[in-house]
Amino acid sequence: MYWKNYTSLPKQFRNERVFDGCGISGYMNIDGKRENGKKIIDMITILNDRENGLGAGFAAYGIYPEHHDCYALHFLFDDEPSKSNVLDYLMDVGFIVQSEAIPTKIPPNVDNPPITWRTFFHPQEKKNLSEDEQVLQIVMNINENFEGAFVMSSGKNMGVFKGNGWSHEIAEFYKIQEYKANMWLAHSRFPTNTPGWWGGAHPFNLLNTCVVHNGEITSYGTNKRYLESFGYKCTLHTDTEVIAYLFDLLCRKHEMPIEISSIALAPPLFKEIERFEKNYKIALKNIRATYRSAMLNGPFSIVVGLANPIPTMIGLTDRKKLRPLVIGVSEDDNTIYMSSEEASFRRLMLDPNINFALKEVWHPKSGTAIVATMGRGLSRNGLEKPLEKIELTIEGDN
Repeated sequence: MYWKNYTSLPKQFRNERVFDGCGISGYMNIDGKRENGKKIIDMITILNDRENGLGAGFAAYGIYPEHHDCYALHFLFDDEPSKSNVLDYLMDVGFIVQSEAIPTKIPPNVDNPPITWRTFFHPQEKKNLSEDEQVLQIVMNINENFEGAFVMSSGKNMGVFKGNGWSHEIAEFYKIQEYKANMWLAHSRFPTNTPGWWGGAHPFNLLNTCVVHNGEITSYGTNKRYLESFGYKCTLHTDTEVIAYLFDLLCRKHEMPIEISSIALAPPLFKEIERFEKNYKIALKNIRATYRSAMLNGPFSIVVGLANPIPTMIGLTDRKKLRPLVIGVSEDDNTIYMSSEEASFRRLMLDPNINFALKEVWHPKSGTAIVATMGRGLSRNGLEKPLEKIELTIEGDN
């Protein structure tokens, strides 16, 4: 489905693998203020050395306030019959409030793009199945069984815009600057193992969870089998897909606090756990044992957006920090920035139309989550010890 002509790329991009590549950026306004896409475009396009034109994308939260209670389904379709088949299916399993083309402006060097479409949707009421679970099953079914159709995103009051091209081309194609959001994520791709295609670009989404990822998850096979035991279908054959589904599984389905979920995905080594006091040692060992198949191995840095129910932005790296991640806080403490390079922040200082000043910039510890929540600010800055500031009650402990 809409593979780029891989052989038309410059030779160095076809034969080389740049394993420290990929640019990731994101920011969130704590007060919920919605801003257009200009800042996030500047943040990601400055990282042009980290991309090669095979894929880029944006995730935006808070962009559909007029349909805030609907699931905003963003689609890529190969052709009109593929679109008709999916829309007919949606009418069988729910109610379409509004259905329309996603506005685009096709740059001259983006060839034969897919049909981009969005549908504001409500699933049917079912006694024993939540709306989220119904939409999850709908997304899995479309991506697995509907030829020529792909669901880019399926959350409420948010959307993913991605495709084959450089980050500035994808921004222009989807008119990103015209959307207003309170949290933005962006990605520019230098692929490690696969050629790029429209659906395989980042961010990866399920419901209100979005992930942009730099690195390579070597535990993909184990993670995939674990997710499939809970009904997830990993049809995209990419390591980033499992990260998005794992966050959905742990945070939404298992209702684990984000701080605990992040430890399950990137837990301390056992030799490090032995240095903790008793309660922490027991808790960390239990997390590792219970969620051992969810643990992410390999080099990675990720920025995650959640909105279940409060918009939250998370940053996390692997336990040896083989991929970079840098954090910034605005001078007024209202905006949290994350990126693979500080250049993303510094770029904003050059724009005279943006009142931009940073209070602080730092690098989080390896395998330690940064968590910022709308209305609350930073709850974890990525410099704490695992489980620090978290009250523990161990059953059976005297």
